[in-house]
Amino acid sequence: MSIRSRLHRVFRDTEEENRQTLLATLPRHVDGPMLDIGPHKGELTVAVAEHVGADGIFGVELIGDHIPAAREKGIDVVQGDVDQGLPFADEQFAFVFANQVIEHVRRTDVFLREIRRVLRPDGLAMISTNNMASWHNIVSLALGFQPPPMHISDEVIVGNPLNPEAGLAHEDLGRTHLRLFTTRALVELAAYHGLEAVHTETVGYYPLPPRLARRVVKYDQRHGAFTVAVLRPSEVAPSVIAATPEGVVSPLPLGAQEPPLVDARATMPVAEPGADAKSA
Repeated sequence: MSIRSRLHRVFRDTEEENRQTLLATLPRHVDGPMLDIGPHKGELTVAVAEHVGADGIFGVELIGDHIPAAREKGIDVVQGDVDQGLPFADEQFAFVFANQVIEHVRRTDVFLREIRRVLRPDGLAMISTNNMASWHNIVSLALGFQPPPMHISDEVIVGNPLNPEAGLAHEDLGRTHLRLFTTRALVELAAYHGLEAVHTETVGYYPLPPRLARRVVKYDQRHGAFTVAVLRPSEVAPSVIAATPEGVVSPLPLGAQEPPLVDARATMPVAEPGADAKSA
């Protein structure tokens, strides 16, 4: 087996390890409906819903070809572009789930602010994404290569000969990564938009296989392959907090001008159950 083939297997196994970690970290028995942002064809969505005991499963999906399969699994999916906001009512959901989605989003402020808006005051959100500080990204840069999850083309994956997907086209539009986060950056931006981290961890440790990676990542959480963050609405109003140079998130000084709020609902109406909300 070639080096690239081995790395490809490790990458795929680590993605599955991340999914299993998400299921193990999920809250139990949420009191209300859940929203999956980017449910794809719905396999993981259904597993998550069963685990948390959600009373109703909703989803918003960019790629229309994936929606029929998700609906067949009982998910009430609407089509929409999350860059334009979420087509749901304020405080509608007890749980919001987004696995490997935020890195595909251009307007990440809208993304997090909208999660805060549709989440109930006692609700929880779970976000998982690639960790920019993973060692395989750092080593790639040191070698002069493009970090594997940092895409520079909408059509083809280039820039790193060790990337198992080098030279391949993206599977679909939703595979292109636009923004990558470290765990710290994700926590601070979420806090800025009124979402407080109650749990974070990283999963996987490239290029180690999952069984060995589990042992190593316990001692080096900063450089794991994927970040998992569980968030809840904070008592501080969204967009009224900022990160200091020391990294401490604190209220803006008295009299400071707050960043303008974007009301994404002005461009995307609330969807009725079973109806499609097309992106603007």
